[in-house]
Amino acid sequence: MPSGPSFEPEKEPMSLNLLDTSNWLPLDGLAPGFDANKAPIVQDLAGKQFSLNNDGGPMTFSFGDEEVHWAAAGHSGTAPYEAFLVAEELYYAQWQSQQDPRLAVSLVLDLLHGRALYIGAALGRATASSVAVQHDFRPGTLDGHLSTGAAISESNALIGRRVEWVYSESHAYEHIYLSPTWYTWQCLAGPERGLADTDSNTVFQVRPGIFVFTWREKVIPCGSVTIADHRDPHAIRSHGSLFGWDEAGTEPVHFTFGAHGRLISISHHSPGLNPATGM
Repeated sequence: MPSGPSFEPEKEPMSLNLLDTSNWLPLDGLAPGFDANKAPIVQDLAGKQFSLNNDGGPMTFSFGDEEVHWAAAGHSGTAPYEAFLVAEELYYAQWQSQQDPRLAVSLVLDLLHGRALYIGAALGRATASSVAVQHDFRPGTLDGHLSTGAAISESNALIGRRVEWVYSESHAYEHIYLSPTWYTWQCLAGPERGLADTDSNTVFQVRPGIFVFTWREKVIPCGSVTIADHRDPHAIRSHGSLFGWDEAGTEPVHFTFGAHGRLISISHHSPGLNPATGM
């Protein structure tokens, strides 16, 4: 990873009780400046149509210069979209439904291997047994494209890794990938500095070294879908979106971002105690 910004140590506000989650920053308080390291938006998908086949039935996506017309998983509509180039002929597209603002869609298109992954993020209300955002994962193949390589599928490959992520000159976090279900995050710089938690996650491998990583927070009602290229552990690049409720809990908040990452370490467990194989 490029040397990037250096961060001056910040003192914790003495009046702030970090254990009091009612003080935690709402999603709309995080947004300003958080997207500084977002990659340029590309227009490569404009004028193209895709049909995705999976166990849940066919899905269709027709991209224009600024909007996508789509029908998938019982939902349909037209919405503004953003698309990012992840790797050669590999794209990440993201939009929020205009018909139902409580739904956001992520679409990973691997045109090189004829594969795709649809992720629907549904925003509801957290309960004692569920978080506010639920993710619907539907991997499949693309009509008119030869399907090659391994299918897009859930992966344990990130488990044990500790990665430092820089989102802007003032926002930095670290992630520790614990198990197929859990990961821990800690804010290293920015308005959430000093905060940390363990939340649920799901990981899919798209190509060797390229992963979709999703998480669902329990304190702040939000979830995220990201895709990251980990092939160079010193220059990891991610693209993602955050989706959740505003501070008042009445309006959905949706925005995209990007980050530069660096692998800090990898945990090596004793035989029989590896969480990647013991569950």
